[in-house]
Amino acid sequence: MRGGPIQLAKVFGIRVAVTPSWFFVLFLLIYWLTGYFGDVLAGSDQEAFACAVGAALLYMASLVVHELGHALAARRAGIGTRGIDLWFFGGLAKLDREPETAGEEFRVAAAGPLATLLIIVVCVVAGLVGSKAGTFADTATLSQTDASPFSALIGFIAGINVLLLLFNLVPAYPLDGGRIARAAAWRATGDRNRGTRFAGRLGQGFAYLLIGVGLVLAFSGNGLNGVWLIVLGWFMLQSARAAVISSGVRERLEGLTAADIMAPDPLTMPPEVTVRDAQEHWFGARGLPFICVVAADGRYLGTLRADRVHAALADGQPVLPVVELLDPPGGPDDARVTPETDLEALLQTPSLRQLGVVMVVDAQDRLQGVVTAEQVGRALAAAAPGR
Repeated sequence: MRGGPIQLAKVFGIRVAVTPSWFFVLFLLIYWLTGYFGDVLAGSDQEAFACAVGAALLYMASLVVHELGHALAARRAGIGTRGIDLWFFGGLAKLDREPETAGEEFRVAAAGPLATLLIIVVCVVAGLVGSKAGTFADTATLSQTDASPFSALIGFIAGINVLLLLFNLVPAYPLDGGRIARAAAWRATGDRNRGTRFAGRLGQGFAYLLIGVGLVLAFSGNGLNGVWLIVLGWFMLQSARAAVISSGVRERLEGLTAADIMAPDPLTMPPEVTVRDAQEHWFGARGLPFICVVAADGRYLGTLRADRVHAALADGQPVLPVVELLDPPGGPDDARVTPETDLEALLQTPSLRQLGVVMVVDAQDRLQGVVTAEQVGRALAAAAPGR
């Protein structure tokens, strides 16, 4: 099941990908649905298999629509989305940062169930228009034994999305209902960490319930469903437990800023240095991936990367001033924060993830220091439980 996500498409500019575990689930779903449609359709085995493939793909598409609801609501709140991944237990919209207010948390969390509800409404309307009301109701509840392919397909998608909606709305973190409960507790107490602990403990309780039900099923002859619930409960338990722990860590880190953990007086380079000198006397001697370039008055001008120096030399530009090769402040690769930036905001800085460093500048853009991923890691370790 190991391996990176495989991109399938982009929807509204958002990458949609699948993990290797998704193919395993898709195979099992098609296998089970082939038997189901073989029982409810009056047609051939080939027709049942075709309906099974169609239903499995439509089910996966409904998961994408659900996660798109989260992603688009996050985008509306100014939160970027790195992509949507489909995996063993469904889908996941990977957001760039956590919501900053209880209202944002509620809107992002509720957008997924609303998207699923829209799918259900569309399926119900299509089913009622394309088949008899009684037939559609029977197929949606998996109790029909002589349905048309269209009615069986639409009924299944409607029914499975109803189950997903009800399950997702259980107030247990990390389910959407748990995130909604977190938003409500956050709003009531004014404290995000208390809201997170409340939802996380609900999630832990629900996870233990799933594991318990799974054990009962496993020892009563329903092994496959029992194991599935046990594994699902275990994943939920780990996620909920991590949320409770992270809320405690966040409390211990409150008030910690970039000024508290930065390394002052970083190595800098003047802008008039040539590419050849930069390579010979700066990068070649020290083996650094980047160096900060500052003006004579201490203003931060940008970051010079080693790979750009190497590329300029390869292009025959040894006397080019390094100022021509900078990632400038304010550009797409801006790596600046202020001394007052808190640690949570630092963790969400793209430069810290990509370069492993952010530059700390004052109100006049004078370089004060740098914060590396290693320094952030030490601060997080010091705040971990048991320290």
